[in-house]
Amino acid sequence: MPAPAAPMTPATESPPTATDLVVVPVRHYGRWFAALAVSLCAGALLWSLLTNPNLDIRLVLSYLTRDFVFRGIGITVVLTVVAMVIGVAGGVVVAAMRMSNNPVLSTVAWVFLWFFRGTPLLVQIIFWGFLGALYPRLFIGIPFTGIALVDEPTSAIVTPFVAAVLGLALNEVAYAAEIIRGGMLSVDRGQTEAAQALGMGPVTILRRIVLPQAMRIIIPPMGNDTINMLKMTALVSVIGGSDLLTAVQNVYAQNFQVIPLLTVAVFWYLMLTSLLSLGQHHLEKRFGRGFGAGTTGTLSRLLGRREGI
Repeated sequence: MPAPAAPMTPATESPPTATDLVVVPVRHYGRWFAALAVSLCAGALLWSLLTNPNLDIRLVLSYLTRDFVFRGIGITVVLTVVAMVIGVAGGVVVAAMRMSNNPVLSTVAWVFLWFFRGTPLLVQIIFWGFLGALYPRLFIGIPFTGIALVDEPTSAIVTPFVAAVLGLALNEVAYAAEIIRGGMLSVDRGQTEAAQALGMGPVTILRRIVLPQAMRIIIPPMGNDTINMLKMTALVSVIGGSDLLTAVQNVYAQNFQVIPLLTVAVFWYLMLTSLLSLGQHHLEKRFGRGFGAGTTGTLSRLLGRREGI
């Protein structure tokens, strides 16, 4: 006798494919309207600048690569580099003094920070520029011997360039010290104790254990400080520091082309700032390896994106 046939089961419906679905994207009308409004305003401002006869784009282009402009850029870059090198080196020393258990060193570091962070940078630069009014001659000698190692008029030693370096560098030492101290405090205390248990001295611990780990914290604010320093070099124009702004000021004082020459200065400041931002981005990647926060630099934040996404 044949076995009964299995009952027929209804065929299951196949799931809809991607082509069967109609995906309607969400319309962000408000976002589009805001983008259109901002674009129109930016375009109107740009058109107003480009067609303004007082700006004179052709005159601006003719000044962009003049010799006096490049000399001013060179002095600006030198001032920035020298001030930052002295500032960072001095900042490490002052930060170490501030964190020292020695009350004299800690107090001296605190007074230094209090004074240089408490007075405006412009006042400091003018003070150094007129140091000769306080000390007409600089004398350095061996006490009780009458032997003079240095005995010159102050104006012969503290030139406008030297005064600019003193003003910028000493101010930077104060701010860099606090940035570096913050980075040092971020390193776990156990790292120092472990190094001490291995017999390392304080200088070796600072150089080989604390600072390398603190660099990840120090680099972003220090990069920001470097960009600020580049722009603050413009303050030395008050003592004739021969920087970029001083160079264009000397020219527009003669031909009265103020706006075109200031536009030239703005252009080159923006170019230099862009290069520094790019360098900061790579330094952050270098010292932030292994940490998620280190993969996002200033350039990425400006572009509004994170790497790897």
